[in-house]
Amino acid sequence: MKVTRLAMPDVYLLEPRVFGDARGFFVATWEDDVFRADVAPVSFIQDNHSRSRQWTLRGLHFQAEHTQGKLVRCPMGRVWDVVVDVRRSSPTFGQSLGAELSDTNHHQLWIPPGFAHGFLVLSDVADLAYKVTDRYHPESERSLLWDDPALGIVWPLPAGVPPLLSPKDAAGVPLSRIDALP
Repeated sequence: MKVTRLAMPDVYLLEPRVFGDARGFFVATWEDDVFRADVAPVSFIQDNHSRSRQWTLRGLHFQAEHTQGKLVRCPMGRVWDVVVDVRRSSPTFGQSLGAELSDTNHHQLWIPPGFAHGFLVLSDVADLAYKVTDRYHPESERSLLWDDPALGIVWPLPAGVPPLLSPKDAAGVPLSRIDALP
């Protein structure tokens, strides 16, 4: 598995080896020893799986308490996956980065605790599968406004096509008003 540190501290892109032929492919999506040695010495306590239709935008979510690290992949379809540093003491506070995750590139994104996460579905349908380091705690969940100009996120939406948002995500707050992490 190839592990690449990205432009923000502790955020990594993981590229598993894919063995393919005319019949299909095989890929090992998780290697505990590689992850612990090259990324982070964490334990995952839950696997999650979501399915969304095209132009659905989920996020940008984080937990103010019970912070979660997430290892995210897209086993079906294509998504534009985004992380935002919400740690006030970080030199990259408020900065974002994005990566395409798909069933053809098999890339994974490690999002450490202290980052907001969201994604936009680019294909007709997409599944997102992710491991987390802590359970979901609804009382500590926060939603950062997906289109806050202060974040500078360029979502790859076609002109004139609004994203499909949940009421919670539509009501996200701008970076200037969030309860950021220390």
